Amino acid sequence: MVKKVSMVSDDDFSNMVLNSGSPAVVDFWATWCEPCRKFDQVLEDVADDYDGKISFFKVDVNQSNATASKYSVRSIPMLLFFDGGEIVDQAVGALSRDMLEEKLQKLL
Repeated sequence: MVKKVSMVSDDDFSNMVLNSGSPAVVDFWATWCEPCRKFDQVLEDVADDYDGKISFFKVDVNQSNATASKYSVRSIPMLLFFDGGEIVDQAVGALSRDMLEEKLQKLL
């Protein structure tokens, strides 16, 4: 299966996320974060279901500190929901699939 969640860094965040042309979800995470790793499968499954409607991205806070700082990421996992390059919603902590899908429906 092809991964539907793309990794982005400080260098390509603006181009990939803010200028994506579709609503976007960004998961701020780290490899050492157990809740982040558990949430990965939920995000991948949902990204597959919403393919073509919403873009999904991951930002490693250890490798892309400037982006994490810009968006005041202080706890992970943290999800930011973008539409038209603007934040329209956010969530801190690993969401259940139902909670994530509820937020995604508002994005469409």
